[in-house]
Amino acid sequence: MRALEVTAPWGGDQIRVVEKPDPTPGPGQVLVRMKAVSLNYRDMLMINGSYSRGSGQAATITPFSDGCGIVEAIGPGVTRVAVGDRIATLFFQSWQSGRPTVEKLSSSLGFPIPGAGSELQLFSQEGVSKVPAYLSDQQVATLPCAALTAWRGLFEDARLEPGDTVVLQGTGGVSIFGLQFAHAAGYRTFITSSSDEKLARAKALGADHLHNYKTDPEWGKAVRAATGGVGADFIMEVGGGGTIHQSLRAIRINGHIAVIGVVAGAGEGLNPGALIGNSARLQGLSVGSREMFEAMCRALELHRIAPVVDKVFSFTEVSAAFAAMAAGEHFGKIVLTF
Repeated sequence: MRALEVTAPWGGDQIRVVEKPDPTPGPGQVLVRMKAVSLNYRDMLMINGSYSRGSGQAATITPFSDGCGIVEAIGPGVTRVAVGDRIATLFFQSWQSGRPTVEKLSSSLGFPIPGAGSELQLFSQEGVSKVPAYLSDQQVATLPCAALTAWRGLFEDARLEPGDTVVLQGTGGVSIFGLQFAHAAGYRTFITSSSDEKLARAKALGADHLHNYKTDPEWGKAVRAATGGVGADFIMEVGGGGTIHQSLRAIRINGHIAVIGVVAGAGEGLNPGALIGNSARLQGLSVGSREMFEAMCRALELHRIAPVVDKVFSFTEVSAAFAAMAAGEHFGKIVLTF
């Protein structure tokens, strides 16, 4: 079989296709023939060494956490899936339900556990889940990280009601899923982008308010204006230090800011006075459990939500796919096919 592999010295140009022996499932394991994987910003950090440099872990990793595949063989004791089932990989292999713990959050695919970037891969039966039949393989591959992160932020952690205002930063995978989920739930949506073309595409998905932060960086004021001075009920904070100050200006009293990324890099940073002054909740968020994933899939099927796959590459074109992500060319998700 062929697999993707990254070996030190770290860097995107070090990712390559290698030949490996076909694996055999042991007790409780399933062998999956992968059909597609999707890229996350975390994957770009991982192949550049941010996840593994200085960790004491092995210098070689198989990347990618988010995949769709068909169960090809099962080991002794497997009951959750059968040969021929189509499944999605789960980001955290050991987080089935309940609150996150160190053990659960130490079971993420791609690192430290070998990821889904292989034609054939072994997973624990607890770390895969059946998926809605109406979705394509490419669409299923977008669900484990980006979709579940948006779902958890909106419906597991925040206490929102129909008509509440939700702010989505940018038009990457998490934000577009957030837009689709929020629209289906009856929330008012405000989305930002540096591209008018991407904003037009967001409007077609149901966005109520559009803001180009390239032409006007003060989007916090625009959120206030759009809400009659009240502020947003919920903000999906994907920028980190580069955007958190705008989120603090935009959030309403007792509002909820879900911090899920650092794509904007360093910036003004957190102003504790602003956080205290409006009694806002600031919560870090890292994907979710299998129980959350399965609840999300039921909602996807009910509303027939179609994940947005913007660019598709062969897995042998992985370097070109990462270049497209680094350039910010995508709207929604980038997918590799096997």
